[in-house]
Amino acid sequence: MPRKSVPPTVRQRRLGAELRRLRESVDLSATQAGALHGTSQPRVSSIEAGTYAVGADRVRAMARSYSCTNEAYIDALTEMTGGRTRGWWDEYRSLLPPDAIDVAELEHHTSSMRTSTLGHMPGLLQTRAYAHAVISDVVPSFAPHEVEHRVSFRIKRQVAVYGENPKPLTAILHEAALHMGFGGPEVTRTQLKHLLEVSELEHVAILVIPFGAGTFPSAGTGIYYMAGAVPALDTVQLDTDHGLTFLDAQPKLVKYRTILDYIERCTLKPGKSRDLIRRVAADL
Repeated sequence: MPRKSVPPTVRQRRLGAELRRLRESVDLSATQAGALHGTSQPRVSSIEAGTYAVGADRVRAMARSYSCTNEAYIDALTEMTGGRTRGWWDEYRSLLPPDAIDVAELEHHTSSMRTSTLGHMPGLLQTRAYAHAVISDVVPSFAPHEVEHRVSFRIKRQVAVYGENPKPLTAILHEAALHMGFGGPEVTRTQLKHLLEVSELEHVAILVIPFGAGTFPSAGTGIYYMAGAVPALDTVQLDTDHGLTFLDAQPKLVKYRTILDYIERCTLKPGKSRDLIRRVAADL
């Protein structure tokens, strides 16, 4: 019986996309690149699609043959070689959509994270009860066992913030999220207490946009920006009603870095953000 084909992860596709960009930057066709590297056009296309695992030496040779001289960038590309990364998220591969698994793998490799949410707390900062309330309200609704899988997965993802190798996190949220009341007053009160505790960690910055801040870009969209080993390998993940969207084209990375910088200027400083969270919690 033939083995079932496993689609490449976002990380594998990203390596291929970067190699394709390098090839196109020197105006080589896949056929010409194949001849240059002693392989075939289909093999080059498979590498660029992320469906064929390629080694570090081959990536270095390809990058240099495409006139790339950015050693930090080449080193970062070689770190992305080989097969899919094995990690705690593998136990969820048969339970959750591939894009959800991709987020956990990206978080494992990222150097820092910036997130902007409006109606609810960032997933990496949610308590289990709060996450259960948020996930239970998704349309179309999930079966009870699906809710539990997704809640468990979301909580395990928080190793990126609380694990042995925690990543710097800047979380921007709107004051509206503090008042939404997911799960009722007790769940919200516990969530806000958790938010205050996390905000004291040196590698976490929680910034609140107060109601009086007025308008700001992407007010209707959640943005999750994960930094790569070099800026060229950053990734943006957007939450949409039809699922998760991943962006990595350089103009879009620049755009969303700029948007997050602008939104951050609309927030209260960390200390004043904590004061506002405390006031909201006290009023519940």
